[in-house]
Amino acid sequence: MSWTKLLCSHREVQLIGTLNGGQTFRYYKEWSEADELFKSAGQQFYGVRMLAQEPVENLFSFICSQNNHISRISSMVEKLCTQYGEEICSHEGTTYFSFPEVQKLCEPKVEAQLRKLGFGYRAKFIQKSAEQIVEWGGEDWFRTLQDMKYKDAKEELMKLHGIGPKVADCICLMSLNHLEALPVDTHVYQIAAQNYLPHLRGKKNVTDKMYMEIGDHFRKLYGDMAGWAHTVLFCADLKKFQQNGKEDESVKPKRRRIK
Repeated sequence: MSWTKLLCSHREVQLIGTLNGGQTFRYYKEWSEADELFKSAGQQFYGVRMLAQEPVENLFSFICSQNNHISRISSMVEKLCTQYGEEICSHEGTTYFSFPEVQKLCEPKVEAQLRKLGFGYRAKFIQKSAEQIVEWGGEDWFRTLQDMKYKDAKEELMKLHGIGPKVADCICLMSLNHLEALPVDTHVYQIAAQNYLPHLRGKKNVTDKMYMEIGDHFRKLYGDMAGWAHTVLFCADLKKFQQNGKEDESVKPKRRRIK
């Protein structure tokens, strides 16, 4: 075996083995030329990638995430694994389980069991969605969604109990290789309203019409991989939000003790 030297900067070294055959340089360059905001965000977050996540695990994890916080979401996902998954191994006193197959979640008794475990209304969504997926072909159904056009796949996902536009877009983007899918949450709405679509500022809720307008704007701006591009903006916005929060905390006046 012979080795070849490749002269590059430290930033470029981190891009070995990236999504779509290492075409990151090309895409980041195109998006930066199309959008000054991306150009700035891309310089800070040049390592952002889209993971090809397993669709069953992804879908039910997102159901658990509805109106929830990270620690509780993690706890729910772990309960799904320990209750319905297969044991993988034990290490240093901890037993690890796989994520359950969809067939294990479709039985009618699952809803009641999950409610006892603290899943609330999500219990019904999990059991009913699993039942639908099994009826439509199980994991093979997800493969048919990959072969569909993005909008058709999204419509099929939204037929499941508890799956709305945002979760459907998350699954399309992260598990079905539809990289034009663009989930719109509060952060993405704020990015769009403040930087691209000023007429949307000050809205209390993201309507279906606004959701489509924001997604279509980014798809027009970034092309067929808009979901990947917008994730870079999302990460930059979260980092900015965290930094602002820390700054706000640092300037809070100290309370004086009253003697």
